[in-house]
Amino acid sequence: MEMEKTGAGVAVLSAKEAFEKLEKVGEGTYGKVYRAREKATGKIVALKKTRLHEDQEGVPPTTLREVSILRMLSRDPHVVRLMDVKQGQNKEGKTVLYLVFEYMDTDLKKFIRSFRQTGQSIPPQTIKCLMYQLCKGIAFCHGHGILHRDLKPHNLLMDRKTMMLKIADLGLARAFTVPIKKYTHEILTLWYRAPEVLLGATHYSMAVDIWSVGCIFGKDKHLV
Repeated sequence: MEMEKTGAGVAVLSAKEAFEKLEKVGEGTYGKVYRAREKATGKIVALKKTRLHEDQEGVPPTTLREVSILRMLSRDPHVVRLMDVKQGQNKEGKTVLYLVFEYMDTDLKKFIRSFRQTGQSIPPQTIKCLMYQLCKGIAFCHGHGILHRDLKPHNLLMDRKTMMLKIADLGLARAFTVPIKKYTHEILTLWYRAPEVLLGATHYSMAVDIWSVGCIFGKDKHLV
């Protein structure tokens, strides 16, 4: 049994006990994402498992940062909702964190690809709807002092039936302040980087996210 206990002695189910993994739906430098079923309720969720490197002790800073930021932003309808954080162990016995998210059945990258494969155009009204939601979500992030820094179609989750769009993958997100502090420029997928970041700037602010939003709009508009 992997059941944990809180300081009050109350039993807390581990990820393995609380959820049944159904299929792997994504993988990257951060780790793996699974579609899973909550055993107690039957609810379908997304489990994001952190990846630990051999020389790494404890939980990666990007994961801790993502949890902290999502706790603050998850109440917005256009930011993916973090439902829980569960603990588990990998094959070497090291602690692993599972972030439990609401499940979204696709992302904007896959959505765009589906139109490209069939030779169809994305209806202008659909593009307007999706971009409105993206702008609302990023405005909420900026309004709470958070730069996403890695906006791209793959990081925008969607529900195909409702056309709901939600911003996800905030592992590279940072809080910004006035005056603007120094950041690393090694961020963002190449095609969505703002010019100042490409040129090596280390002091930047909300404009880098807005540039990425414009690039995403251009990618959508190309398929009209």
